[in-house]
Amino acid sequence: MPLPDWMCRRRITVPASIGLLSVLALVLANAAESPLNYTLAGRNWLIPTEPPAPKPKTESCPTIRNPDPLMGPRTRLPGNWKGLDPVSANLPIVVMAGHADSQNMDGSGTPGYAVDVRNEKPMDSSMRDELFWNFKVQQEVVRLGLERGLNITAYTPSALTIHNHNDPRTNWSQAKRRSERGEYVLEIHFDAYSPYGFGSGLIPAINRRLNRVDESLAQAFGRFPRNFRGGLGGPRRGIGILEIGMLQGELEKRLRDPVASDATVTCLAERVVNALERGIKTA
Repeated sequence: MPLPDWMCRRRITVPASIGLLSVLALVLANAAESPLNYTLAGRNWLIPTEPPAPKPKTESCPTIRNPDPLMGPRTRLPGNWKGLDPVSANLPIVVMAGHADSQNMDGSGTPGYAVDVRNEKPMDSSMRDELFWNFKVQQEVVRLGLERGLNITAYTPSALTIHNHNDPRTNWSQAKRRSERGEYVLEIHFDAYSPYGFGSGLIPAINRRLNRVDESLAQAFGRFPRNFRGGLGGPRRGIGILEIGMLQGELEKRLRDPVASDATVTCLAERVVNALERGIKTA
């Protein structure tokens, strides 16, 4: 007796369905590796989708110019010194934040244009805005420097106010000791706003011969006279004071902008680390 039609259909379609499912399973298993970028979403099941739209390009950290659109003008008192001494490829570098031990006393650093003139709130009520940004750049310089393989560390005093300059915790005391044993001491600063500030640049150490790292930083940021203001306390103890720029205008605006702040700090730190690297590689 011939089989009913429904049984015949079942006999034929079941193996065919299994075969089709096997093919689909194979396609799905290889979908992740396929350049066609298959998707299971909605009606586009197993239909190649369009390549994702490129993300809008964001402006990377621009090359330094003079005057620089971010950091502003360089010092109005250019120095005529040159850093010529070579340094070790493993030069120990210690990065400090300027004014980290002198809050609420003489030498606290600039409050910046926004606070002093526009009466905006300080970034942190326990410190001047300059120190707030000094800390930020210091930390980022060390982070990026370690990523690049530099022999770099940070030093931060244990208190924001230390009245005795000879206290072993101060930047000055640490710098004197570290400089004497061959470490390169760099202190991050932001200069006062105009007309009180001078602009970006390196105030080099006085207690040692100047080297190619000094020269590289000066080429990137500008150079102050070596005997600036008769010789500052930090440079006399081996500190190279790096003025990033006057705390005003576009620089201060971007630093205070919650959206742009992190990228701005990273850009500034990257410029410092690039200069450190160049100085070591050309030595």
